Amino acid sequence: MINKAILVGNVGKDPEVRYVNENVCVANFPLATSERGYTTRSGEQVPERTEWHNIVLWRGLAETAEKYVRKGTQLYIEGKIRTRSYEDANGVTRYTTEIVADTMQMLGRRGDSQGNEAQGATPVAATPNTYQAQPVNPTFSATEPTDDLPF
Repeated sequence: MINKAILVGNVGKDPEVRYVNENVCVANFPLATSERGYTTRSGEQVPERTEWHNIVLWRGLAETAEKYVRKGTQLYIEGKIRTRSYEDANGVTRYTTEIVADTMQMLGRRGDSQGNEAQGATPVAATPNTYQAQPVNPTFSATEPTDDLPF
């Protein structure tokens, strides 16, 4: 089974960063992804649709977000979809769905035609290498024989 989300979108507000359990950094922020509007063959207009995702970063990724990520920054995010429950102030059980990221790459800021390079900054790619799983299956190119596949 696979639980993987891949998103490219714009940060909706500056990350909220806090430190928990022996100075472990965690950052949270909303990320907006959009599907462009279009016109169907029959002439019907389908408007642009924006989805908001709650992003959670831990440790090194959170520290990178604290330093470099701001509202409007365009990000590439890979992670797992997690749903959790909590009790609000009135004792009502609430549910929230989050993307717990294990890979983040800064792509630029919304409105910048050349991304962060125009501001003299270098794009930052951050992955928690010690926590990133390595692929188990080999990859095959189109020129390799595939009759000996292990599945």
